[in-house]
Amino acid sequence: MSKVEDFLTKEEEQEIVTAICNAEKNTSGEIRVHIEKTTTMDHFDRAMEVFNELKMDATELQNGVLIYLAVEDRNFVICGDKGINDAVKSDFWDSTRDVMVAHFKQGNFKQGLIDGITSAGQQLQHYFPWQEGDTNELSNEISRG
Repeated sequence: MSKVEDFLTKEEEQEIVTAICNAEKNTSGEIRVHIEKTTTMDHFDRAMEVFNELKMDATELQNGVLIYLAVEDRNFVICGDKGINDAVKSDFWDSTRDVMVAHFKQGNFKQGLIDGITSAGQQLQHYFPWQEGDTNELSNEISRG
């Protein structure tokens, strides 16, 4: 797949946005997905750059999560903000990554993202439960690079 636009259909994108909305119903955490064709940078470094560009480091509880995908590179990164990283063990995202990899290996990118988002939301709920007055601080739409 050479074009980012061909990676997901509009319907699949909407299903992913719905998964983000559903995941965020139980947590104050903020989940975003960013898709781009490729990067010349280290994938983690690029994910952190996108994290900052999307102002995900500006949430009140520092509990934003970015799922970054470089389509042609066949690589993805899950990164969380300082509030999450300070509260969890270093292997916190391993189970989410493993769920996604299993689907991605079969070419099922939509379901991999949905299951990854769902897993992230469930895990964030333990550390950052939704509370009365929580607001959606970041867009749930998929961003592109």
